[in-house]
Amino acid sequence: MITLSRGVLLCLLLAGTAGCDRVMKHLAVTALAGEPHQSFLADTVRLQYHENPGAFLAFGASWSPVARAAVFQFGNALSLAMAGFLAARYRWSRVARCGLVLFLAGGLSNLTDRIAIGSVIDFLNVGIGPVRTGIFNVADVAIMVGVSMVLWEVLRLKPAHLPAPR
Repeated sequence: MITLSRGVLLCLLLAGTAGCDRVMKHLAVTALAGEPHQSFLADTVRLQYHENPGAFLAFGASWSPVARAAVFQFGNALSLAMAGFLAARYRWSRVARCGLVLFLAGGLSNLTDRIAIGSVIDFLNVGIGPVRTGIFNVADVAIMVGVSMVLWEVLRLKPAHLPAPR
């Protein structure tokens, strides 16, 4: 029963994270596309619509559409399948399991964009003065938080306590 309830909670985390990203991207398309960027908190947060055909910081954006599809769609799907396999195969701590689920949720949402429109919808930019991040979305935050949670657990645990196969 405990395993079932944990599984349900992890599925809710996955659906909630991916759903939040999808809703935010829909709002970005309807409210920000074609409009000038909006600035908040003394220009610390900017909302601006951007379709990124590449990966992190537009890496690969200038590649041919076939190369981008092969790397960013197939590669993304492969890494998500591997993360799903690892999540199912090994006994992870709660923190690491949540991290894997956040990684999967963000990756699935961005993969949905890549398959549907050929690029990822980004809309958030933060910074102070000229020091700014690239433009990103909620899925990117979920991916980074998820990877950080897994790395935290891996670095925190001694090798003898790393996840064991089931």
